[in-house]
Amino acid sequence: MKFYRRLLPVKALSFDLDDTLYSNREHMVAADAAMNQYFNEVLTAHGLPAQDYSAKFWWPYRQEVVKITPEIKHDVTQARFVIYRHALCQLGLDESLASELAKQALNYFLQQRSSFHVGEQVQEFLAKLTTKFPLVAITNGNVDVERVGLSPYFQHVFMAGNGNLQKPDGDMFRQACQALEITPSQLLHVGDCGRADIFGAIRAGCQSVWLNQYDVGKPIKVLPNIEISNIEQLLRLPH
Repeated sequence: MKFYRRLLPVKALSFDLDDTLYSNREHMVAADAAMNQYFNEVLTAHGLPAQDYSAKFWWPYRQEVVKITPEIKHDVTQARFVIYRHALCQLGLDESLASELAKQALNYFLQQRSSFHVGEQVQEFLAKLTTKFPLVAITNGNVDVERVGLSPYFQHVFMAGNGNLQKPDGDMFRQACQALEITPSQLLHVGDCGRADIFGAIRAGCQSVWLNQYDVGKPIKVLPNIEISNIEQLLRLPH
């Protein structure tokens, strides 16, 4: 545990989810493979060719959608639906069918995206931490917290989309502090991303912990209060 900034009294902790409480890459790779197979089965039944429908296929369509409606990038779930629909229309399907297939594909993706369970060691850690601090989750992603086994540990879960801007914007940090009835400086946010989590928390007036346990290559450009290499080090925080 390395300290870079003086730690002020902490009354609550907030956690990023993906690549903070679990390694997310393997789950996204599995979901992408499942979606490739799904689209090959569904789209060939509607006269489209069998091909690679993995993430790289959809990327150019994502770029087109974000260029037209840049605000959609703050809602990864809605963005995925719009990208699917836009691409299917471009591939020659009529808009009604494209919308229906996009909706079905999104639902299937959300099932695949959360088809794992966070390990017992992390859950035991969170259970111990809840005896010291109230916990909330603040995520830019769309993992189903209940399905993966994390819902018992968080008093609130704040997700980007539906009007919430993604971190590093301060929307969800402010909401967390309001819900917990604390000041921003009393919230200690834990995350892996130097921009979304560390810069975002600092800009919102919160304290921060950088965790690079899964080595996902999201470096810090501003110093957090604390850097840790293992999440269980948080149990040593003064209460």
